[in-house]
Amino acid sequence: MMDDPLPICPVTRPIRACPTLPGSKSITNRALILAALADGPSTITGALLSDDTHHMARALSALGIGVTVDVEEAEITVDGANGALPESSAQLDIGNAGTAARFLTPMLALGSGRYRLDGDERMRQRPIEPLLHALRQIGADARSERGTGCPPLVVQASGLQGGHVVLDASASSQFLTGLLLSAPHARTAVSISVGSELASEPYIQMTIRMMADWGIDVHLPARHPVSERSAYHVPAPQHWPGRRYHVQPDASAASYFLAAAALTGGSVRIEHLGRASLQGDVRFAEVLGAMGCHIAWTPNSVALTAPTALCGVDVDMNGISDTVMTLAAIAPFADGPTRIRNVAHIRLKECDRLAAITTELRRLGVRCDEHPDGITIHSSRPSGAVVDTYNDHRIAMSFALIGLRVPGVAIRNPACVSKTFPGYFAELERVAHGPRWTVAGETPALPC
Repeated sequence: MMDDPLPICPVTRPIRACPTLPGSKSITNRALILAALADGPSTITGALLSDDTHHMARALSALGIGVTVDVEEAEITVDGANGALPESSAQLDIGNAGTAARFLTPMLALGSGRYRLDGDERMRQRPIEPLLHALRQIGADARSERGTGCPPLVVQASGLQGGHVVLDASASSQFLTGLLLSAPHARTAVSISVGSELASEPYIQMTIRMMADWGIDVHLPARHPVSERSAYHVPAPQHWPGRRYHVQPDASAASYFLAAAALTGGSVRIEHLGRASLQGDVRFAEVLGAMGCHIAWTPNSVALTAPTALCGVDVDMNGISDTVMTLAAIAPFADGPTRIRNVAHIRLKECDRLAAITTELRRLGVRCDEHPDGITIHSSRPSGAVVDTYNDHRIAMSFALIGLRVPGVAIRNPACVSKTFPGYFAELERVAHGPRWTVAGETPALPC
């Protein structure tokens, strides 16, 4: 049955593969907003087609913006509305899609009318008040309907006036991204100050680089005092034409296969993700390098070869926090403890991820210590168990890796991976247990 736990079969040999990855969720959802606000149609190629991006596409359609999805070609065509919202009212249900909630809310303020955004029960526990407060500073009427600081929320829109915003982005960089994406269509320029505490800063660099790709100006100040380092100035109004935009493979998804090779003594190569990637999560390869793996970069790929033994690391993962669970899954197999720091904000994700990691590692017999902002994982000999996933795709995908080494591991609610990687378990099976590919007389090579 679909709801039965999915058993993970241990590998019998080192993994040597070149995995096929879906498009980046982060890039796809940013591109959907940029395309919706553009003047004219856009085509997004290599797009991720998953629960999160479907929520975003359906929301745009509900706002009167034409969206056509070609599943076979992994393409999405968007009829840009040039900063307008054709519908004057809409009821948006975005499930537990955090990026959709944070990116759409400022966009709703550009409209003219009343819009309501809601999600599932977990979304109703995920704070969005810092973003609503920021929008009110530049002329928006945006509020939490129940006064909880979480969805459901209501925006009574009449356009964004513009001006100066002080934003608390310590819990989520997506608040800042949402403002940046919609600010060019304000009546006057928007200046956003966030101070020195900014969660997951590489995602802001992704946003700014993508905006530049679409021809949108974002001005950053000279770096003097630390307190001013994150003041962003967006001239407005700005307009940009529709375009064809290609989405890179998902770097967070790549982390699972890099870790799988590290865990099994194998090697992988990830194509179309190199040092120049838009995505900060490519830096997870550097964490594995610190654990003893050999990492080889090109401008358009990264390859990993596992060492004889992994060593524990002490690492600040604030900038690559979506890969915390991946590291946590392989850390018990390292020689020495692994300390993950500065990721308190992941308690506000699809679940309290630090609590979930601690609970599930202990269920598997792993010794670990939970901290307010991270976790310490000690070298252990995990045993089999059924892993609860808390309806969190990253818990499911990461903890499946333990089953590559440990008999008896099964993943409850495996379908939750449809949020970002519907084909994950099929691809993990192919990579872990598919035919080995070698060239006669050579070291086993990668099947690409």
